[in-house]
Amino acid sequence: MRFRSDPATIRGSIAPVVTPFTEDGDLDLASLRNLVRWQLEQGSHGISTGGSTGEPGAQSVAERIAAMAAVAEENGDRVPFLPGTGSARLEETLELTAAAERLGADAALVITPYYARPSQEALFRWYARVATEFPSLPIVIYNVPSRTAVDIDPETVSRLRRAHDNIVGIKETTRDFEHFSRVMYACGRDFLMWSGIELLCLPLLAIGGAGFVSAAANLAPAAVAAMYMAFVDGDQETALDLHYSLHPVAELLFVETNPAPAKWVLHRHGLIASSLVRPPLITPTEAAVARIEDLLAQCKEIAR
Repeated sequence: MRFRSDPATIRGSIAPVVTPFTEDGDLDLASLRNLVRWQLEQGSHGISTGGSTGEPGAQSVAERIAAMAAVAEENGDRVPFLPGTGSARLEETLELTAAAERLGADAALVITPYYARPSQEALFRWYARVATEFPSLPIVIYNVPSRTAVDIDPETVSRLRRAHDNIVGIKETTRDFEHFSRVMYACGRDFLMWSGIELLCLPLLAIGGAGFVSAAANLAPAAVAAMYMAFVDGDQETALDLHYSLHPVAELLFVETNPAPAKWVLHRHGLIASSLVRPPLITPTEAAVARIEDLLAQCKEIAR
């Protein structure tokens, strides 16, 4: 929780690690710890778990807390830790967020409640309840309409920011880049914003973003981190080179539903013990594997 008191220091490439499972389908905490160690060695600026890439909907609350605990301990407060603590149920969201606070998380990444499609007023009340329950924990809104079927409006984000000092930022995972700018305009340029869309990570920095929580960091952590550093150091050509070199990685990640392709690659390279994803996802089909291998060949200089 070294960064909790100053959320503005949580910047750069926050790696949203996958949640490994054994071949029998159990939680594989040893592989998860190995991923955290590798991410730190590769220079990622922060670690996240339990977001979309972590298959939270396929885990029990107890499993999600166990994964958080393993990541927090392995990280050892070396870089910011932003676990995903959201759920479709308020009681689960509060339980998970309480666990994150207890385990020393620097901020909680709270997804918009999925499936129910709440109104903007309902979203305001949802986040207001979480922020009120945990006044000393920075809260980061996680907007991912492709997964949740609800899009939080810039005005709602601004209203929450004004009402609760601990609502400090947002992870935007929408391909509508105007939405990014409208949120920043409504909330102020000191509001923290991270991109969850791989090919909008570098563009976001140009309008004042804090960094990215990009699934590409699962396969090319050093390159994703280096892209951020090149930008902040004023080396635009290197930042652009890295941005375009990550195109095959971004395509690879979604050959099948994320995180199945990433898990397949991580398993192939011995970083996790199994490529298993839990239902309703499936491991990549034979045709998907052929496409993954083709894309890996295109980015072999930067991707694991």
